[in-house]
Amino acid sequence: MLAAAVTVLLGTVVTILSRSHADRNVYPSAGVLFVHVLEREHFKGEFPPYPKSGDASNDPITFNTNLKGFPDRPGWLRYIQRTPHGDGVLYGSPTAEHVGKPTVIEITAYNRRTFETARHNLVINVMATEEFPLPYQAEFYIKNMNVEEMLASEVLGDFLGAVKNVWQPERLNAINITSALDRGGRVPLPINNLKEGVYVMVGADVPFSSCLREVENPRNQLRCSQEMEPDISCDKKFRAQFHIDWCKISLVDINKVVPVYVSRPDPGTGILPEFGEYNPPSESLKSPDYFSDFLVTLAIPSAVALVLFFILGYTMCCRREGVEKRNMQTPAIQLVHHSAIQKSTKELRGMSKNREISWPLSTLPVFNPVSGEVVPPIHPDNYETTSMPLMQTQANLQNQITIPQQRPSGDNYVMSTFRRLEVNGIPEERKVAEALNL
Repeated sequence: MLAAAVTVLLGTVVTILSRSHADRNVYPSAGVLFVHVLEREHFKGEFPPYPKSGDASNDPITFNTNLKGFPDRPGWLRYIQRTPHGDGVLYGSPTAEHVGKPTVIEITAYNRRTFETARHNLVINVMATEEFPLPYQAEFYIKNMNVEEMLASEVLGDFLGAVKNVWQPERLNAINITSALDRGGRVPLPINNLKEGVYVMVGADVPFSSCLREVENPRNQLRCSQEMEPDISCDKKFRAQFHIDWCKISLVDINKVVPVYVSRPDPGTGILPEFGEYNPPSESLKSPDYFSDFLVTLAIPSAVALVLFFILGYTMCCRREGVEKRNMQTPAIQLVHHSAIQKSTKELRGMSKNREISWPLSTLPVFNPVSGEVVPPIHPDNYETTSMPLMQTQANLQNQITIPQQRPSGDNYVMSTFRRLEVNGIPEERKVAEALNL
C-alpha cells in the first residue's frame, strides 16, 4: 500500500515537472518564408484534467523556444506570442547555408495557472530548391497590420494575390516577414486601433511591373521627400485591405547586385611563434632625470607669479598720489566747493542732534475756558510717548473741560468739550473765543 502511494506520488511529480512529445519534423525550403504555429490546443491534452469543466481550455499557456543545447533560437528564426491565451508562432526565412543541417528547436509549454510544463522538439530540415532564390525581390511596408496578423495563411494569401495582380509573375512567393519594431519602429499608441506595421518581402521570376516602377518616378520621389503620398496607379488594388507606404518600398534585382567579399586574415594555428628565451633588463638601470619636469611644473609658474606680485606691489604702494599731491593738482575753485559742501554737511549733522521734537497734544497743559484754571496734562513730562496711541477715545480722557452750549432750535443745552492747544508755547484762543461767543 505504501509502495503504491510512493509510486503514484513520484509519477505525479514527474508529470508536474515536464512532459515530452515525440519529435516533429518540418521541411521548409531555403529562401522561402517558414511559418510554424504553436497551437495551445495541441498542448492542453498534456496537462491533467481539472475538477471544473472548461478550466483547461481557459488556462494561460506560454511557450519558450530555443535551439537544443543553447539558450536562444537561430538568428533567422523569430518567435511571437501576444497573450498567454493566444497561439505562438515561429517564423523566419532560412538561407542556403542551413541546407542539410537539421535544426532542433526545443519547445516548452508553461501552464501559468498550475505551473506545469510540457515539452517536445521541432526538427527543421531545410531543403534546397532550384527555383529559389527568385531574382526580383520587392519589400512592402504595410502600416495597418501586425506581424501575427500578417502571418495568418489567409491574410498572407490575400496579399500575395494582390501583388500577383499588379506584377503578373509566373512564380511568386513570400520570402520574409519582419515587424516594424525590429527595424527601429516605435510602439504605437493604444488608441484608434493603431498597428505597429510589418515589412513583407516577396520574390518573383519576372522584372518589376510598370506600376511598381512608378515609385522611382522623380515626381513621386519629390512627394516622398515632402512627406506626401505618391500617386501610384495600382494602390487601389491594395487599399481595400492593406495600407501600403509606397515611399518605403524597396525593389532589388539580385542579378545586378555586386557581391561584396570581405577578406579576412588567416587565423593561423593559434600558437605563438618561437622568440627564444626571455631576457630581463639589468639591475644597474639609471634613474630618470626629473629636473626638466620640475622646471616645467613648478619653477616656471612660481617665477611668473613672483613677477606679477612685484608689479602689483609697485602699482599699489609706489604709485600712490597722496593728499598733498592731490590737492596741489586740484584746481582751487574745486577745493573751495568741496570745503563748503563738507562744512555744510557738518553743520546739518550738528543741528539734527540739537533739534527739538514736538510733544504730543496729550502732554500739553489745558485750562478751564470759564475759570481760566490751568489743569495739569494728562501725562507727566517723564511719560514714555513712544508707546502712546496717536488717537484716544473720550472715555480715556480724564481732564476734559465741559461747557454748556445752547441749541439753535430751543432752550435745551448740550455740553461741549474743549482742549487747550499750544503752538510753540503760545496758547491758541480760537476755540475758547468761539465757545464764549455762544
